[in-house]
Amino acid sequence: MFWKKKEKAPNSHALAITEDNFKEVVMQSDKPVLIDFWAAWCGPCKIIGPIIDELSGDFEGRAVIGKINTEQQQRLAATFQIRSIPTLMVFKDGKMVERFSGVVPKPNLEEIIESYIDA
Repeated sequence: MFWKKKEKAPNSHALAITEDNFKEVVMQSDKPVLIDFWAAWCGPCKIIGPIIDELSGDFEGRAVIGKINTEQQQRLAATFQIRSIPTLMVFKDGKMVERFSGVVPKPNLEEIIESYIDA
């Protein structure tokens, strides 16, 4: 399958989510939130990381796209019982509505995010 790659916004990076900003960024968001739980040593995380960054530019203003480094945010990782990474979660209205483990293709992630924007 071939598709035309969109021009990504310059310096588009997913938002770094920490214990300090989790409540404000995720729980109080009026937009859907996609979170990537990752670590620097994780091979599959290196594959999906750039996709998550691209999505942050693609959905700017329509959804929140963020990353949680499980090595630096161990309490958040424990709270959500992260056992394998990458783990992706979608939050809507402060509630987790979807959870995936492993690498998910970009078109699938776009479709998932769009479904919560339209809901």
